[in-house]
Amino acid sequence: MTDLATLTAIDLLDRYRSRSISPVEVIAAIQARVEQADSLLCALWSCDFARARAEAAASEERWRHGEPVGPLDGVPVTIKELIATEGVAKPIGSAAGDMTPQPRDAPPVQRLREAGAIPFAKTTNPDYGMLSSGLSSFHALARNPWDTRLTPGGSSAGAGSAAAAGYGPLHLGTDIGGSVRLPAGWCGIFALKPSFGRVPIDPPYIGRVAGPMTRTVADSALMMAALARPDSRDYMSLPPAEIDWRALDIDLNGLRIGLQMEPGCGLPVEPEVAAAVAEAARAFESAGAIVEPVAPYLTRAMLDGLDRFWRTRFLDETRHLPPERYALILPYIRAWVEAARDYDGLSVYTGFDQIIRIQDAGLRAFEGYDFWLSPVAPVPAFPADWASPVNDPARPFEHIAFTVGANMTQQPSASINCGYTAAGLPIGLQITGRRFDDLGVLRLAAAYEAMRPAQRPWPRPWTEPTC
Repeated sequence: MTDLATLTAIDLLDRYRSRSISPVEVIAAIQARVEQADSLLCALWSCDFARARAEAAASEERWRHGEPVGPLDGVPVTIKELIATEGVAKPIGSAAGDMTPQPRDAPPVQRLREAGAIPFAKTTNPDYGMLSSGLSSFHALARNPWDTRLTPGGSSAGAGSAAAAGYGPLHLGTDIGGSVRLPAGWCGIFALKPSFGRVPIDPPYIGRVAGPMTRTVADSALMMAALARPDSRDYMSLPPAEIDWRALDIDLNGLRIGLQMEPGCGLPVEPEVAAAVAEAARAFESAGAIVEPVAPYLTRAMLDGLDRFWRTRFLDETRHLPPERYALILPYIRAWVEAARDYDGLSVYTGFDQIIRIQDAGLRAFEGYDFWLSPVAPVPAFPADWASPVNDPARPFEHIAFTVGANMTQQPSASINCGYTAAGLPIGLQITGRRFDDLGVLRLAAAYEAMRPAQRPWPRPWTEPTC
């Protein structure tokens, strides 16, 4: 029998159109999956299946009359908890967070609703979205469906887990240093970090984007058609552009692709990861692309400076909290931020200046190439209750040297599964494109999706003895 909870959005829309299935049936199937699995995975928070069923019934009626309200009518979607949804609190993953219901939807949520999508739950994230794991002082610990002893990654932790577990086809995350790509890589799904400003968000911030997390490239492209519409609340957004997001064909012959296998700083790339990425590069080369090794551009000074600035930013964000609320923040996060109390103005400025240096070095290194390939992360997924692969607040960013650069250079960058470790864990291939060439990144990812080896069946840990 067809598992309605795992159908792609493209398939759902085709079947809604033919009236062979109903949005009501799909919401029921996803609710059953969530009830079966989420006590183990802890991917969701604030589920509202009563509202989702009512919206699905209205969608079913529109499809019955051949009058869908938009291109995503009746398609279920989850929203990362950091992204505001009207009437739901945004505790930002922390026990110190504010439980006041949000007054309105953030721009990406509003765009998805306008397209007819049905948000049915928020997905969990760590305190303030500041970790590459699901460790949180507020949410239950999110786990990776491929091995529930391990993290799904973060900070879009629940979204990565939910997509891999089949909680419907569409999931919305955010990314300021790798937060959609890291969980995508460790959960074996696809995610796109759009060009900075392509998807309006509120509040906007340097390097911060919202992006789709799905099982297929085509479903992410479908989401982008809705997400990339303008919103005046984002004063840093790009001008509106007419982009045919569904046009995913690409001629690989003659494309110039850089292959970055060394991070420049941080953790070294583990052999299994390097082998999988190199094999993906050979597939592009066999298809006619020109693949050349490229040197890393991120330096220790850049990564440490960014760390210094982000610690200071977080100190400012939390310094007005009463002591009893500040004490509720995850101890790892508090240990990370405390160093900022001793920084002087010059050290904070030089930390911020590294953003400019990353942007300059990254874009110069990219000149002459259409795309770059690299690992998403240098290592596979790590223990679920760790904050990062080294689990040391003094060394928080040792694993983001491949991902964070594209945030600061404002380039589009995606993660797609390119293989598995001997233990059966997914390995992410990062595809980065020129500034504003979001469609090109989707096209190259779709080409790889079509030529990569057959994927392993999606995990179903809720049917097996727990670890």
